[in-house]
Amino acid sequence: MINLPDGDFVLADLEYTSWDGAMARDWGGPGEFREIVQIGAVKVTRAGGWHEVDALMVLVRPTLNPVLSDYFTNLTGITDADIARAGVPVTDALERFSQFTGALPILTHGRDDLVVVEECVEKSIDNPFANHDWCDINPGIRAMTGRDLMSSELPAHLGLPQKGQTHDALADARALLAVLAHFEAPAVHTS
Repeated sequence: MINLPDGDFVLADLEYTSWDGAMARDWGGPGEFREIVQIGAVKVTRAGGWHEVDALMVLVRPTLNPVLSDYFTNLTGITDADIARAGVPVTDALERFSQFTGALPILTHGRDDLVVVEECVEKSIDNPFANHDWCDINPGIRAMTGRDLMSSELPAHLGLPQKGQTHDALADARALLAVLAHFEAPAVHTS
């Protein structure tokens, strides 16, 4: 069962620096710090059905590991040239995300809130989400699917069409919207 907030909310996803095997090591290898590289989010309303009412995509310029690994680029499609052209400092990206979200609750598939906390602590910057309502829907989805899947894997697992490239933060946020809409009745309940 997935408990959703009453009213509108934001579905979000982060892509952050990674290397081959980093997930298995929990980013514990030398120099492996998860820096946000992309934020994707959609505002969702359930009034009259499930609808995306607005979207945000921000590329972020990492500073601890400014050169993206081949593994990350192959996974996400994001290149150093993309970051050079459109990347912004993490403070600007978090501010844009905060303005986009406003007071709406944020739902992510995993503990992306901890990635934000860790980066803010590491870089001694204020966390605009320190007191924000942020919920991990992964446990509920895992209970319903019986599998521990990444957000990008969920549509295929459920027989839903994949919209956009996997491991693109905005496409993955939209995938979560499709998954929640799929589960809407009767297993999803609002709190």
